[in-house]
Amino acid sequence: MNEIPRHNQAKKYLTGEARFQYEQCLAKENISQKQHPFMVLRANQFLNAAGDHQPLELSAATIENTLTSLGREAGLADWQFDQLVDAVEVLLITYLDSPAAAKIDWSNWKYSTRIVEADHPSIAKEKTPEELLYLKVKRGSGPLNKIRKQHRDLLIRFATQIRAKGYAYRTEETYEQWVVRYIEFFRGESPEKLEADNITTFLNHLVIERNVSASTQNQALNALVFLYKQVLQLPVGKLEESARSKRKKTIPVVMTRQEVKMLLNELIDWQLEVASLLYGTGMRVMEGLTLRVKDIDFDYQRIHVCQAKGKKDRFVPLPKSLVAGLKLQIQKVAALHQQDLDAGFGEVSIPEALARKYPNASKELRWQYLYPSGRLSVDSRSGEVRRHHMHESGLQRAVKKAAQSCGINKRVGCHTFRHSFATHLLETNHDIRTVQELLGHADVATTMIYTHVLNRPGISVSSPLDL
Repeated sequence: MNEIPRHNQAKKYLTGEARFQYEQCLAKENISQKQHPFMVLRANQFLNAAGDHQPLELSAATIENTLTSLGREAGLADWQFDQLVDAVEVLLITYLDSPAAAKIDWSNWKYSTRIVEADHPSIAKEKTPEELLYLKVKRGSGPLNKIRKQHRDLLIRFATQIRAKGYAYRTEETYEQWVVRYIEFFRGESPEKLEADNITTFLNHLVIERNVSASTQNQALNALVFLYKQVLQLPVGKLEESARSKRKKTIPVVMTRQEVKMLLNELIDWQLEVASLLYGTGMRVMEGLTLRVKDIDFDYQRIHVCQAKGKKDRFVPLPKSLVAGLKLQIQKVAALHQQDLDAGFGEVSIPEALARKYPNASKELRWQYLYPSGRLSVDSRSGEVRRHHMHESGLQRAVKKAAQSCGINKRVGCHTFRHSFATHLLETNHDIRTVQELLGHADVATTMIYTHVLNRPGISVSSPLDL
């Protein structure tokens, strides 16, 4: 094991020979030479925050508490915190071979580096259309950003009307993008000066020039029809009936039970627990990641899925095999929440009406996310500091990597667990109406798609080649 000299005061620790050896470890981990000075800076930042203890004296709890403390710093961007986690892992694992650091789930910290931003679907509606447009313009660039600046008032009216109709934020975001692309296609001309025939021209361009799918064309059509009918109050004739392309029928990808078992065996820690929840309950990925402590009902052995797609609540079964792990997870959330409260933080986003009625609810344990991010989020405009849920990209990457590792040659993602849940229930003769209710489908016809792999007439027929 290598030693880092002890300093009387909190200054740079990696200097001289220690820095040289650390940089050798960085090279061993295939980190480019250009990144070495910044990695040294981040490692020293960690050592400075850890106090006057020698790094090998740090316990796993102290290491994680130090990372948690650094994660509260507003000055650290996502990529900087990501860099810090990598630098500390190389320092403690590769360079120092710390036994305490070996006990830490470093993948959890790496997936915590990406925070949930203000325009994320789970919290975006806390912002007004004006605020969200401001964020898009601030972060964006290119011709679409120019259109957003020029047609600011129209786009705000458009988003406001969508919210008044109760559409989901992802729909709001997608429709807004198609309206911006439509205006950009006609060189910034206001839609009020364009006629319904221009919509047909744009839709034909998407199919012929851009080669988009029928579903994408229909999505653009829906956005433009909404713009003309609901916002501009202009007629579109029979465009809704005549311009729609025929959508192809797709069959969802489903894993076998053995494939699910193999994939879950490749996952660890929180990724394993969330993926198991998705398969065991049929929840969508954001439904699983936005669960709160209060949503887990151990007595009735069920999970409350609140305000899901279509603003509907439903209950799903709580898998018995996950009970012990979920109780332990709630204990971890409680400990982290208490640390945040002691540090002067501890808030979480809650529905706006509840926030007005119960001002202190956002600091209660029951409202905390079941899978919280490893760092706090700071709103760039309001300055509010909150701890959001884990970003879905971490789980998505882990599932994709696990599918590749165990040799599943199907297009597998987080949503595949939901498809597999429904299909496996139907295979074991569960009533389709029950499956419909568990999935939260408004129409049983949507649930019927999962009968495609069942042993129905036509599928059990032997091929003449085999005969």
